[in-house]
Amino acid sequence: MVIELASGDDRVVVDEAQGGRLASLVAGGEERLIEPNDDPYGWGSFVMIPWAGRVAHARIDDLDLDLEANHGDHAIHGVAYDRPWTVDRSAGNAVELLCPLPTDRWPPGGMAAQRITLTRGCLDLEVQVQAGATPMPVAVGWHPWFRRPDKGDMTVVVDTPTVLDTNRELIPTGDVVKVNRKLDLQRSAKLGRRRLDHAYVDVVEPVTVSWPDLVLTMELPSKPATVVVHTPAHAVCVEPQTAWPDPFARPDRSGVVQLGPHEIFSAGTRWTWEAVR
Repeated sequence: MVIELASGDDRVVVDEAQGGRLASLVAGGEERLIEPNDDPYGWGSFVMIPWAGRVAHARIDDLDLDLEANHGDHAIHGVAYDRPWTVDRSAGNAVELLCPLPTDRWPPGGMAAQRITLTRGCLDLEVQVQAGATPMPVAVGWHPWFRRPDKGDMTVVVDTPTVLDTNRELIPTGDVVKVNRKLDLQRSAKLGRRRLDHAYVDVVEPVTVSWPDLVLTMELPSKPATVVVHTPAHAVCVEPQTAWPDPFARPDRSGVVQLGPHEIFSAGTRWTWEAVR
């Protein structure tokens, strides 16, 4: 089942069966997201709960937890990106969805909720994560796959001079390093042929994603925030997150939040857009 939200010429389609994700975002009269396909990680825009990015070797040593390895030896993008969500409430231009965190993938369990609200030129994405009967760490993020334009280039602005150093499997080493010329997104420079897959840290909002005809501005879920930018040839991912990838390895630095039994963590990001004049 899908839910369609509309406001003026803007439209959002939410696919509750496929991770409660955005299957479509029409903004400024054009589709902005990669269409549905067979890759569960590679289309639309989905929430990453209760972590974002990779967990090295699918293992959380501090909790003596083994997770499901779904990307080589590692666990990526949380546990709800391909699970069915249930519509809890739908009215007008907003929908609220629920998803129990599956204990076969996340032994502490818990519950995730999201609220998606569309108004003209504005999309609010809000999530809550509630712990179950045992304490647990949590981080969240959003993973939009933005469609590249048929003609022209895209621009992404991320205001920070620092990224995480990673190994060949994109697992953070723990070091924070200065951006070089290729990685520098602090100014309005076109992406061109830059192929990035980097976690920018201590980001100051807003972040902007620009097509030749539209500028989309992201408010971030935490201050400062982590933003992963991934630029394969066919798409551009700009992922606002509340913590580093592999957040449980360095809970004192990464931004991960520790929840007590039944405690709730909330975060949100607001996307607004306007036509290029």
